[in-house]
Amino acid sequence: MDEKEFLQGRVYGADHEDAGPRPDRTYAELVGGPLDGLLLDVTDRSDHDPGEVALTTEIGRYGPGGRALYVRRAADTRRFDWQGDTPGTP
Repeated sequence: MDEKEFLQGRVYGADHEDAGPRPDRTYAELVGGPLDGLLLDVTDRSDHDPGEVALTTEIGRYGPGGRALYVRRAADTRRFDWQGDTPGTP
C-alpha cells in the first residue's frame, strides 16, 4: 500500500490511532493535491463560512510547515478542490 492509498478515507488532523470518520461528525472530501482523499471535518462550519482553507502538510510542494490551499466547490459543498500550495508562515 502506498502513501496515497493509506490516506484515503482518513480524517485530516485526526490522531493516527483514531483517523477514521465518526458517525456524529460531518465531513467534506479534499480533492486533488497532497491531501487528496482525506476528509475534512466541517461539522461546525456552515455553507456561509468562507469556503477556503489552508491546511498544514508535510507532503506538499513546500515540505514541513507548508500549506495546501483548498476551496469549497460551489455546486457541491461536500468537496473542497485543491488550488495550490503555499509556504507556511514564519
